[in-house]
Amino acid sequence: MPTGRTTLNNYRVYIGGRDMSCYSRSFGPLSCTFDEGIDDAICLAVKGTWTGNATVGMGTLNGLFDNTATIGIHEAMKSVGLSRNVLIAAGIQGAPANNDPAFCGQFVQSGYEAGASENPVTATIPFANTSGLASNLNYARPWGVLLHALKAETAANTAVGIDQLAETALGGYMMYHITAAAGTGVMTGAVKVQHSTTTNLDGSFSDLLSSGTVNCSGGGVSGVVALAKNATVGRYIRFQHAFTLATSITYSLAFVRGN
Repeated sequence: MPTGRTTLNNYRVYIGGRDMSCYSRSFGPLSCTFDEGIDDAICLAVKGTWTGNATVGMGTLNGLFDNTATIGIHEAMKSVGLSRNVLIAAGIQGAPANNDPAFCGQFVQSGYEAGASENPVTATIPFANTSGLASNLNYARPWGVLLHALKAETAANTAVGIDQLAETALGGYMMYHITAAAGTGVMTGAVKVQHSTTTNLDGSFSDLLSSGTVNCSGGGVSGVVALAKNATVGRYIRFQHAFTLATSITYSLAFVRGN
């Protein structure tokens, strides 16, 4: 993972198991803000503030109209009122790589507008803030780490993981987007987050979170899987996958550790 500043063209946008990056012009703001209540008892010399619930939002996606079957922004996003799984990966000085920052959330798509008078024709897609249906509602934290940048995998991961410096007991959640698969028949498989509490060696990792066996045929598969708020997460984490009838899976995967 490089460090430093970045630019918009180094971001990638994944929605509902589809790569919307090449249909997107801009998005945002990516936000997480807390309600504030004023503690202003008359006996206090200084007013205080109590923080309340968090509001997480991804703003508006501004894109280019494209009706390519299945994967184009029009075909993928023309239905409104649906809760969408959104993962926005922030590449640093280049396309997103493993261990780069990732913004995750589940948001209701509140509109879809085609700018027919524009050249080229635009697609403007606003999103409401965090969906009440969200699987990760216990976590007021949208920013995590991109464990697996979008690419195809054909064999198990035996590499070491990411050192996140300390074990925690505050849970977390993963978000995955499967965009394609190869194999014969019903291409099934799973993507996982694994962790290790002891050493950063291949044999020390065990499953922490899993998508479960899903049908990856044709892509368009995504989800959020959350831990209990008091679950232990080891110091080291890594991506993993398992194939049943699929021989390869193309996916992106992020993990957000509770705090």
